[in-house]
Amino acid sequence: MPPSNDIIVQTFDLSRHFGKIKAVDKLNLSVKKGEIFGFLGPNGAGKTTTIRMLCGILQPTLGRAQVCGYDIVKEAELLKSHIGYVSQKFSLYQDLTVYENLYFYTHIYDISGQKAKDRIKEMVKLAGLAGRENTISYYLSGGLKQRLALVCALVHEPELLILDEPTVGVDPITRKEFWDTLKGLAKEGKSLVVSTHLLDEAYKCDSLGFMHLGKLVAYGTPKELTKNGKESLEETFVRLVKNA
Repeated sequence: MPPSNDIIVQTFDLSRHFGKIKAVDKLNLSVKKGEIFGFLGPNGAGKTTTIRMLCGILQPTLGRAQVCGYDIVKEAELLKSHIGYVSQKFSLYQDLTVYENLYFYTHIYDISGQKAKDRIKEMVKLAGLAGRENTISYYLSGGLKQRLALVCALVHEPELLILDEPTVGVDPITRKEFWDTLKGLAKEGKSLVVSTHLLDEAYKCDSLGFMHLGKLVAYGTPKELTKNGKESLEETFVRLVKNA
């Protein structure tokens, strides 16, 4: 059954096994367009494996999913031009400048000429990197590196932005600024899927999926999951894990 027009991610018993280990086990969820959806869970919960499948990087063992209307297996190459992906580790070219990294990504997505120049200028401004265009990426702080990675993922104006624990190792002030940027993108109508193990970040999401040992143990808004605020997300997660 195809997803409705307001759904940007939908999974159907999505599973990935590594030998006898069920890294992701029968995941069923829907993500609405224009929201920030967060995968919350400790390391080893299956968040990164799920994200890699949603990006068309890793094939599922069982089940299926549609992202931006595309089948993640049959239409993986088509899908990649409709999403932007930011990994938890800086994955751009550290020996290139800020401008050169952005220039490289515009050409990956067949953006050239004046449009490429305009997009690079917009992304430099969004990342707060004006004046640093000629700085070698290696010399940027951790926070600025992630900002650069973010705008490189946005340069082709994707429908969906997928981020895998993007603020790991980033100081609190930079982390807040990064999330302010994400919230701004959501207000502009961008759809986002973010994985995190940080509870304060989870509160910033419109809806959440709690993952534990490869399973989705709960799914809903922070308010719904915390019984209308009667308990904290930490208390909620402990309760859910005990009952899983």
